[in-house]
Formats: sequence, structure tokens, C-alpha cells
Amino acid sequence: MTIQKKSEISYEEFMEEHYKPRIPLIFKNASKDWKAQGLITPDYLREHFSDRSTIINFKEYTIAEILDHVAVSTPENPAPYPAIFEIRTQLPELLPLIQPVNMGYAKPNWFEEKVFPPGKLGNSLELFIGGLGCQFPFAHIDQYYTNAWITQVYGEKQITIFPQGQDEMLYPDPKNPYVSLVNIFNPDYTIHPKFKNATPVNGTILPGETLFIPRGTWHTALSLTTNISVIFDQINAINFPKWKSDIWEFKKRESLKNAVASYAYATAAGAYCKLKDLISGAKY
Repeated sequence: MTIQKKSEISYEEFMEEHYKPRIPLIFKNASKDWKAQGLITPDYLREHFSDRSTIINFKEYTIAEILDHVAVSTPENPAPYPAIFEIRTQLPELLPLIQPVNMGYAKPNWFEEKVFPPGKLGNSLELFIGGLGCQFPFAHIDQYYTNAWITQVYGEKQITIFPQGQDEMLYPDPKNPYVSLVNIFNPDYTIHPKFKNATPVNGTILPGETLFIPRGTWHTALSLTTNISVIFDQINAINFPKWKSDIWEFKKRESLKNAVASYAYATAAGAYCKLKDLISGAKY
């Protein structure tokens, strides 16, 4: 099975056929208005942002260094990954190139409100750079029960998604139930025999295409070429209760004080967004 691709779909159809029932979808041209398409390439990043840096596996790399590694990346010797830049704080010059961020489909998105600080509590808007063979071998669910949106602006990426109801077959880590213990690209059935019954669905995201990954969905990625992706998260009234519950659970691991403060902030921010939805007549 493969992930559905659609070139023409209304917002209302998307909500009823994919968003609400949590069925992934690849939009073929949702980002057609982004200036980033056809512009953001490895050469473009090297020319304009070569000295910008980020941390990968506890080591700092500049974009120039990342691109050097990516250029010679192979499945046997992949580039350091994931190379992630928070666009709003690390590469804000890119913001005008990815408007409208929600593409007319990822709405309402409460993370667009200023009450949610960039890069905090699941509010991410990130640029991913990967090379041939870079992968997340272990399937995972995005933290805080957010919806994820992945848009390819350069190169190709393969996504593997596990439809709802397959948690037991993926052997969630008892220490972090949002991470699978199974290496899905090289599973050991003697350790994880139930994984034989899993039914993954694959899809390849091409330049200009956007993948919607519903909240609470197991997935992982494999870079098929040098590729650059823009990835952001989404919450609204539908997944807010579970998002808030996750805030409590994850912050409690740090300290009870952090959990109480974050949960209180999340509750207040949610009340503000609900009121704005009511005033604006937002539809779900």
C-alpha cells in the first residue's frame, strides 16, 4: 500500500476525509505559492547561510559543513542527521519564502499565535537537511500529539507510516512510549515477532509535495537523495486536550514544578485560542 496523493482537494474534503479520521495524505501542489519552491537548494543555502550552525548529536556543524557531508552521503556512510534549523530563530530570512505557511489546509493552527514561543511545547517550524541514506530507523510518534506537515523544497524523501491500531506490533519503549524499539529497516523478529504483522504504508515525497501526518501516528523517514524539507507542527481544538495531557507527562519527567507551570501556561494559551476561534468563526 502507498500513501494517497491528491492534486485537487478542498479544505472541507481534507478535513472530513483525512484530518478528522487521521488518514495521511500527500498534497501534490499545496505549497505552489511558496517562493521557496525551486529557490532553496544546497547552493542557495551555502551562498546565503554557510556560517549558520546547529547541533547534531552533541556536535556543532555549520550549514557549509553539513552540505559537505551531505554531498558525499551514502547509505553505508550517511551524513550526520538530523540537521535541523528552527526557521524563526535561526533562519528567519526564509520566512517570506514559505508563505502562507499553512497553505490553506493546516488551519486553524494555534501555533501561529504569539502565545506559543517558537521551538517550545511542540511549536516547531524547521528546515531539515539530509543526504542519501540518512534515516530515522526507529518509528516514532511526534511528541505532544501534534499533526506534522512535511514539505519537500528539494530532493526526495521516503516516508513509512503505520496506520492506527498497530502500537503493540511496534513495541513502544517503556521509558518513552512515543518511540518504537524496532529497527523497521532491519527488524529482528526473534526479539520483536509481532512486527511481522505490522502493515506499513509507504510514500515518496517529491519536490513541491507536502505530507500530512496525523496526530498520534507512527512514522519514520529515509532520504532517497540530498533533500531539504520544511516541517511544522499543528494543534487546534481537536488535538489540544491530548497535547495538554502530553505537556504534563513530558514536563513531569523534568520536575513537578516544570509540569505545573507548563500545564498552567498551556491551559491559558488554549483558552485564548479557543476564544479567537469562536470570534473568527473557525470551522472544523
